[in-house]
Amino acid sequence: MLVPLKRETFHELIPAVATGAQYAYFWGNLNQFLKRLLFSVVGILICTLMANFWIEEWKPFLFLLGLVVGLYWLWGPVASAARRNYECRRYKYSGLWQGEVFDVFVSEELVGTEETVNSKGDLVIVENRERRLNLEIGDENDFVTAIQVPLKRQHKGIRPGSRAEMLVMSNRADLSRIAKVSDVYLSDLDLWVSDYPYLRRDFFVEVSTEIDRSQRRGPSEPRPRRVRR
Repeated sequence: MLVPLKRETFHELIPAVATGAQYAYFWGNLNQFLKRLLFSVVGILICTLMANFWIEEWKPFLFLLGLVVGLYWLWGPVASAARRNYECRRYKYSGLWQGEVFDVFVSEELVGTEETVNSKGDLVIVENRERRLNLEIGDENDFVTAIQVPLKRQHKGIRPGSRAEMLVMSNRADLSRIAKVSDVYLSDLDLWVSDYPYLRRDFFVEVSTEIDRSQRRGPSEPRPRRVRR
């Protein structure tokens, strides 16, 4: 089932400003925080040095610039989340899709490489691999897509046949070609499958519940024809 959503609902599901979960995602680990902090410190030092050469009238502007750069360690995740959200919000149309899990399996993927030197002084390339969960989800209208996310302990209960829901985005009013999809909600398990948390999840569940109620009260909405991604 695919139900088109109003633009206002779409913008509530994926806000322009970072949610708490999105901020936490881009806050990252200690190394990522230290990189942002280093950028802030270097930025403040540069602004301080420049203040010695700028005319007095321009120093208030330089102070504001130094303040913004000095707080980059704090607002950097907000900017990163806003940029990621815009990648979704730029699509003109959206819909709530409901289908099921067709297949589920685990794979080991290469996520990066590191160069190091062994005891003999030889350069060695070390591959960093990560176990990932792969979901193939689709519906009776021949729409099929694949989702791959880092494997977590709570994923072990996922089985083929589980009900899957997500937000789909398109630049076509009839949603005949899906350009992007959001996190996947497995309502039978009350479990979210995603890497980046695109959606306001509490609101998504409310929208899904209301659509289910309206479908039971009245005739089904026409289903636009979709194509395989």
